[in-house]
This record gives sequence, C-alpha cells and structure tokens, in this order.
Amino acid sequence: MRTEVDSLGSVHVADEALWGAQTQRAVENFDISGLKQSAVYISTTALVKQAAAEVNLALGMLDATRAEAIISAAKQIAAGRWHDQFVVDPFQAGAGTSHNMNANEVIANLANEALGGQRGDNRPVNPNDHVNMAQSTNDVIPTVLRVAAAVRAQPLLATLQGLEDALQAKAREFDGILKSGRTHLQDAVPVRLGQEFGAYARAVALDRARIGRALDAVQRLGIGGTATGTGLNSHPQYHQRMVDRLTALTGITFRSAGNLFETMQSSADFCDLSGALRTLATTLIRIANDLRLLSSGPTTGLYEITLPAVQPGSSIMPGKVNPVLPEMLNMVCFHVIGNDAAIVMAAQAGQLELNVMTPIIAYNLLQSIEILDHGVAAFTERCVRGIQANTARCEELGEKSIGLATALNAHIGYAAAAKVAQEAMRRGVPLRQIVLEHGYLSEEALDAVLDPYAMTEPGIPGREL
Repeated sequence: MRTEVDSLGSVHVADEALWGAQTQRAVENFDISGLKQSAVYISTTALVKQAAAEVNLALGMLDATRAEAIISAAKQIAAGRWHDQFVVDPFQAGAGTSHNMNANEVIANLANEALGGQRGDNRPVNPNDHVNMAQSTNDVIPTVLRVAAAVRAQPLLATLQGLEDALQAKAREFDGILKSGRTHLQDAVPVRLGQEFGAYARAVALDRARIGRALDAVQRLGIGGTATGTGLNSHPQYHQRMVDRLTALTGITFRSAGNLFETMQSSADFCDLSGALRTLATTLIRIANDLRLLSSGPTTGLYEITLPAVQPGSSIMPGKVNPVLPEMLNMVCFHVIGNDAAIVMAAQAGQLELNVMTPIIAYNLLQSIEILDHGVAAFTERCVRGIQANTARCEELGEKSIGLATALNAHIGYAAAAKVAQEAMRRGVPLRQIVLEHGYLSEEALDAVLDPYAMTEPGIPGREL
C-alpha cells in the first residue's frame, strides 16, 4: 500500500492502483451494486480529457510536456486500455465527481510514469490542476454523456435500419398471402400477411427517426461552463474550441449549447432521448408479441408463421420449440422502460444550478442504447430473417373468418349481413352458403363481393367505382 493525501487527509491506496486518494474514498464509500460504468462512458471521459489538454495547449494554458503526457494517457484509455482502473460504482456521489476524479487520477499517474515520476506523487502532472484544467465535474459529466450517447447511438440506428429492411423484405415476400385480419383478437376483414409486416417495418422506421431527432438535441454541448455555467477558470475561447475538437475527434457534429447554464441545470435532452428509446421499446414489444401469437401452436394456436428453431424449448417436453428471440427482446424492452422511469425521476431531481443525479442517468441511458442495439441485432438475424409463412394455414383461417361478412354491408345492409354472420357461426357453415340460401345475392355476384384479395385494397368489392 501507498499513502496519499487529499484535502480530507491521508488515504491508503494499493500500490498497483492507477487511481488515487479521491477514487479510493469513493470505492470505500460506495460499495453498492458491483456494477461499473460502460466502456463507451469510460472511453468518452478520456476523449474529453484528451480534447481539453489539446485545447489548453493550443491556448497556451498548459505546457507542452504535461499536455503531451496527458494526451497520450487519455488516448490509451479512449482506445480501451486501463478500463479496469475505473472502479467507482454507478451509484456514487452526486454529479459524478467520483468518476471524474477517477479519470483525472488514472490519467495523471499514467502521465507521471511516462515522464519518470512515481505513481501517487501527482508530480509533475496533477490530476486537478492539469488533467482537470478549465473543467468541473459539473460540465464534464453532462458533456461525456452527450458525446457517449451520440457515439453509441450510431450503431443502434444502423441496427434499426437492418430490422426495418428485414421486415420490409418479409413484407414483399408475403405480399400475396391472404389471411384473416384480427381486431380485439376477434375475426376482422382480410389482410395480406405482407401488409402486416410492412406496417411493422414502417413503425420501426418512424421510431428510428424519433431517436434521430432526440439525438440532435443531445449534440448540444455545455463544456466550458465549469462549475455553474459561468466559465470561471477557463479561457474565453475554450468552450467553442472544445466543441470543435470533440466534433473532429468523433466525426459527429456537435454544437454549442448556447446557454451553458441550461445544459448544466437541465437533463431534458436525456429524457427526450430516453423517451424515444421507450417508444421504440413499446413498438418492439408489440411486434415481438405479434410474432409469438402468429407462430403459436403449432397444433393448437394460430400457426400462420413459423419462426426459426434456434434451441430446444423445454427440459421436459420433447420436441417443443419456443419463440425465444421475441421473448428475449421483450425482456430487453421491459428493462429499457424501467431505465426510462429512473431517468425521468433523476432528471426532475435537479436543483438550481445543477442536476446531481447525472451518474445514474448516464448508466441507464447508455445501457438502454446498448441492450437495444444487441437485442434488436439478434432478433433481426436469428428470428426475422428466417420467418416462414404457413400459406395453407393462413388461407384456411381466412376463408373461415366471420370478418368476410363486412363486404356484404354495401350490398345487403349491415343488419342483414349481421344475421348472415350470426347464422353462419351458429350452424358452423360458410357465409357463402347462408347468403345463397336466403337469396340475398347471385352466385356470380357473391364471387365478386367475397373476393378476399379485393377486401385488402381500398374500394367496395363487387361494385365499380
């Protein structure tokens, strides 16, 4: 062990640890969950530290020797090294001071060792004076989250595009397959299986667009506001140069928040993005549940589609295969909705110049993005792309549907059509037979009226318009 000193006194730190006194206090104070912040959050923290050193060097605020050592250390962390040295629980001191100091101390120790100094001495690079120059936890952590969310969301958007494309391909493949529509889980007018899948594809596209709009607001940065938004202890050009540098380092267009007080006080942009993810989750739950229902059976359910068999479904029932990918996606989405609830509660807890609940917003928001990305990717590749239509079953149930009676309305009236439907159900015979028995329509006219395909397009079957 080595002994380090901070403003509260001495602290014992393991010799091999790259962190220092303030991180060690946080480890001891917050043994809460055993969880760690995500890799993208750690890497992005280092990226912000790298950008700060580069900007402070360019502005003449930081000497080249220290700056280059800090930049080198930060680049290593941003590339994925030393993540095991980020040891603070997500449930930590408000605002993320513990995580910010964890980064400052690790980078300082790496820089000092590169310059011939000793681990823990904080010389010649000091974690507060040099790594944290022109910064406060209060502007660093919200900036880290904004950049990390924007970076991590790019793969999610691509994954959602893949799901949309896969659903649209199934819509084309299944376009000619007629089946019974269902509302309230009861027989309704016919639809084509391809129309159902086309609607799924469109819903995913709209959710992807919602996420994109939310990300646009997240890309407003308040770095340089330092402690309360005033910019105290930063160069007047620091803020805009940081925005420009982070844009260059990530390839994502960031812009000034304009009012640096607002981005420190408000977590509304994070709520907006989480809300878009929640809306996506509700869409995905609905689609996954539809696929489970449409594939139910195979002998006692709808069984209009078959999902790929990816693993045995039971430890006791031989031959059973379950819809495991839709089930997994449901669980992912339930978790995302729970994360959103925590984010909303944390966002409304901000007071005066700062929202101190940012650490848990960061953990939950980035986790939601990540598990949606991975969950949707698996669902797309291992389920949607392999869905097969059971055409004969679709046609069988479609022909039996009482919903076909709807097409009779324009020819014999709603009341008579209702009686036809009720009698057909009571006697267990087709609608056609009842219509012909009562002489409502000729056989030729009835063929045109009860054409299921015509019922899946705008118009009135059996009537020229």
